[in-house]
Amino acid sequence: MQKQKIAIIIAGLGLYLLTTGISYGFFNLIGGYQSGGLLITPEVKVSPQEKPKYKVDPSVPRDQVCPLNGVKYTKQEKDIWDTRRPLAVMMENSDEARPQSGISRADVVYEALAEGWITRFMGVYFCNTPMENITFAPVRSARTYFLDWVSEYDALYNHVGGAGRCPDDTVDQRAKALCQIDQYGIKDLDQFGISYPDCYRNPDRLDHPVATEHTMVCFSDNLYKIAEKREWTNVDERGIAWDKNFKEWLFKDDAAEADRGTVNNVKIVFAQGYEKYDAQWEYDKTNNNYKRKTGGVAHLDLETKEQLTVKNVIVQLVKLTGPVDEHGHILYGTIGSGKALIFRDGKVTVGTWAKKSRIGRTVYSDNLGKEVQFDRGVIWIEFIPSEQQVTY
Repeated sequence: MQKQKIAIIIAGLGLYLLTTGISYGFFNLIGGYQSGGLLITPEVKVSPQEKPKYKVDPSVPRDQVCPLNGVKYTKQEKDIWDTRRPLAVMMENSDEARPQSGISRADVVYEALAEGWITRFMGVYFCNTPMENITFAPVRSARTYFLDWVSEYDALYNHVGGAGRCPDDTVDQRAKALCQIDQYGIKDLDQFGISYPDCYRNPDRLDHPVATEHTMVCFSDNLYKIAEKREWTNVDERGIAWDKNFKEWLFKDDAAEADRGTVNNVKIVFAQGYEKYDAQWEYDKTNNNYKRKTGGVAHLDLETKEQLTVKNVIVQLVKLTGPVDEHGHILYGTIGSGKALIFRDGKVTVGTWAKKSRIGRTVYSDNLGKEVQFDRGVIWIEFIPSEQQVTY
């Protein structure tokens, strides 16, 4: 009996040593390492801080025009974006959540108020995406008026939840963004249906602590791979191209320096008493671009550490209604027509905007009714209800 117990103990010890050896060899094979005598498993690499997957030969001509903002790229880049559709990402602008990640990489940016008189951004990404895995943060929730702008591009829509599912009686029917996403058939990349590592909460993104709602991070390559699995490429699951009904804006080259204007400062007050969200655009005549300040401070992108700059600033005057329910939701008059101020080349064009339907393209015209030509570069659109809220 004693010999049998000893045999069992020896067998168990042998099995333990065998499995330990196998585990050790396995972890060494996949990249584990020893530190202080402990075997450490390799961390899952989810950060996109890698060199671009593709590199553009600087000698290759840049003669392919981005349909969103007129910037010229190489055919290599166009061949990649031709397999995709635009990607729209919701990002917040709470002062404690700044600086954002990835906002500088957008082709077009929409900015409008959300609850609490805090502005929210929607960046539209397309031509800038082929050569890097862009970090988006902090990603936030959907609002109904942004859906009208998403629809212009038949874009993928990345957000974290949103206002109002269909049965929610506490949300005004007109503000139920989640309900409308389903009703409109928007190509939805809600983070609630996307898991780690494609989207995840990173509490250490900034150098100061923030509330959990300010920590969501998503990545462009990951989102495009998810979209591909859902058959949302340049065509959808029905074979319909995203740009079947898309109207491109008109674009031009920069004005010669001698022809540039002297409108050097554009300031937008979104809500009185909320100065931390005032937007200011300072014109750089030499480089012919507009540098952004928010709340009087240079507005940076966390990834590049550089101040946000754009080529065109549009101030679009729209009707604002609300708050319309107990959650403080507001509404914008996005469909119809109205006045617009278009800033480019150091000058202002006082013109109009018009959008015939939810899926229709917003068109900007001068005071003679001629469609505006934008400078090739980032276009930033600001929405306010009164011309008294903008000075220049």
